[in-house]
Amino acid sequence: MNSTKHSNFSLILVLGALTALSPFSIDMYLPAFPKMAESLHTSVAEVSLSLSSYFVGLAVGQLFYGPLLDRFGRKKPLYIGLLVYILATIGCLTSHSVDTLVVFRFIQALGGCAANVAAMAMVRDFFSPKESAKVFSLLMLILGVSPLLAPTAGGYLATAFGWQSVFVVLTVIGTLMLGISIFYLPHGYEPDKSHSLHPGLILKNYLSIIKDPQFYTYSVAGALAFSGLFVYLAASPTIFMEIFKVSEQVYGWIFALLAAGFIGASQFNIVLLRKFSNEKVLLAALGGLTLMGFAFFAGALSGWYGIAGTIGILFCYLSCAGLANPNAAALALAPFAKNAGSASALVGFLQMGIGALASVSVGILKAQQLLPIAAIFTVSSLLALGTLVWGTRKISHKVEVGPEDTGIIAH
Repeated sequence: MNSTKHSNFSLILVLGALTALSPFSIDMYLPAFPKMAESLHTSVAEVSLSLSSYFVGLAVGQLFYGPLLDRFGRKKPLYIGLLVYILATIGCLTSHSVDTLVVFRFIQALGGCAANVAAMAMVRDFFSPKESAKVFSLLMLILGVSPLLAPTAGGYLATAFGWQSVFVVLTVIGTLMLGISIFYLPHGYEPDKSHSLHPGLILKNYLSIIKDPQFYTYSVAGALAFSGLFVYLAASPTIFMEIFKVSEQVYGWIFALLAAGFIGASQFNIVLLRKFSNEKVLLAALGGLTLMGFAFFAGALSGWYGIAGTIGILFCYLSCAGLANPNAAALALAPFAKNAGSASALVGFLQMGIGALASVSVGILKAQQLLPIAAIFTVSSLLALGTLVWGTRKISHKVEVGPEDTGIIAH
């Protein structure tokens, strides 16, 4: 019994490390934006486009890895993805222009995405449905640590050794993950040639899902709400290190505080669902998100906020986004018992895709002040609330979320 528990604990640690690869890849290099901009002779806003391209790579990758993992088994696609990630990360650290960096970050995300998708699939392979819920909760805790640690570590690395050192560390992490996956990750799901990789059949399946009113209402509303997090990720180096002139290390601590708001709210959601439905919590969260967006815009327009006020309003905004995300995902996936995997991949695609578009606006607008950043927050939150109000009128028969499903969170 003790041996089995130890084996399961080790397996969960490995799966958790795989799921944390992309969050580390996103968060660790954020404090290095000013040094990267200086080195690449560009602006911080344009460096943020490399973050947007990573989001695009994650969005696209989620749609492809699902069928590949079912057709060829879990490990071979994982090996190839991690190898692509390692090579692309080396490309990032040797980049001499922001355009090259943007391209390599896209490729890096395509490779790194395999780790998250494979880990989620292997939870279903190795654990019973009852055990899986507990395992996913543990994975979310591991995921929650990454935005608390990664920016702080990245800030110290960038200051002591230069921005390239962040990508050296990510290369080492990717290599370690590849070695652990080859030598320690057990074989589970066997390849199944009956799964078709025909693009037409895959596309037809996705189209049948997205046509469902309940799916597109909650998935799009949730993705628009979630896009605020992506805008924050892209804009936070500008806000704190360019506008308020904090150091890389202080930025890392501020980032950890705001990440705690987002993570804490998503966990508090479990408490709220004991008394309120997913629908009510989601509506309240989007209402709060919109209110915070307008408050941020009004304050930025009037020059009300210093650094303390900005941190406070962003904490509230991200907390509302943390409440909205799991409820929107659960309601979007509720109608799909048979093809939940494809529906989940599509939710992830919409989250990453819409988030990438929102974060790109930070770079395109060359946002160097609070006002344009606050405007993006306001528009995205207003669109999320409007989508929910409009879309719910289109749902003729709503599939409710049962008590056992209240912990669903899209990846």
